[in-house]
Amino acid sequence: MIKKMGIVWHLRLRMAEQGLFQTTDLVPLLAERGIHLSREQVYRLVAQPPQRLSMDTLAALCDILGCTPNDLVEVQVTNTQVRKSASTEGVGTAVPPPVRRSTIRWPETS
Repeated sequence: MIKKMGIVWHLRLRMAEQGLFQTTDLVPLLAERGIHLSREQVYRLVAQPPQRLSMDTLAALCDILGCTPNDLVEVQVTNTQVRKSASTEGVGTAVPPPVRRSTIRWPETS
């Protein structure tokens, strides 16, 4: 088993709790707090979990929505079954890669 970490992004839910139903509603509120993002960037921020998020943006979102970072981000752990391959079952030693023959050709001299 391998533990895989994931997150659930609750920004849309927190926005709805505050009566903000359009992603464009966030643009001016973020700008008031010094965070200047395009409409497309804000849409992506709301529609999908961000891979990277600046602390300034996170702080601004928390201020706008009256929440904490824990209200926006839920960490989930999923156990993933690792499938054993034929070469790793049993003995536990690594199998060397197959040998490939190669031909060395010298440049012709004139």
